Amino acid sequence: MRRLGDAIGARRKIPATPGSRPLRGLGRDELAARLAAALRAPDAVDAAHCIHELWMRNEPPMNVERMLAQLWRVAADAVPDWLPMRYVEWLPLAYEVAARFQPAGRGRSNIYLVLLDYSDCRENSLGVYVGATRHAPAQRFDQHKAGIRAAGSVLKRGLEVLTGPVLHLQRIPGAQAAEIEEGLAEALRAEGLRVQGGH
Repeated sequence: MRRLGDAIGARRKIPATPGSRPLRGLGRDELAARLAAALRAPDAVDAAHCIHELWMRNEPPMNVERMLAQLWRVAADAVPDWLPMRYVEWLPLAYEVAARFQPAGRGRSNIYLVLLDYSDCRENSLGVYVGATRHAPAQRFDQHKAGIRAAGSVLKRGLEVLTGPVLHLQRIPGAQAAEIEEGLAEALRAEGLRVQGGH
């Protein structure tokens, strides 16, 4: 675990996984102060946790976008890959749904989500692709974009990998990955998201 400073100068360990929401116990003002301190430092991981926690609490989209822009401006090379680059309204829902699926064992397969852009044809402009792979999710995304065993939706509409919601679904057995891939796609679809993949 990495040591992170907070806005009041105390130091404590917080886990690197966003799904654990390590800053859940802080009030809105404490989070804002901690974020300001992390941006000044800059401490990209601590700032990412602050932004993530506010996002999970349904912070207004324009505020989240502004905070993301500030973080990318001061610490672009250190932003954790689990923090999306753009605001996704249903990100808290994606965490909630993905948490319903728990691995039973270790293996070499990974579940991954890709944010899809439907702004050219839908009012609700963002969708998600659900996949399973033996590659790292970012590497598999690059393969899709290069046309290697590519899903057309990712090739044409893929924006970025949404790492955070499925961090706990990495390095799992292949047979289980296939089941989770299908189940997660169905569960996200049942929540009203536009979903591709999951087969």
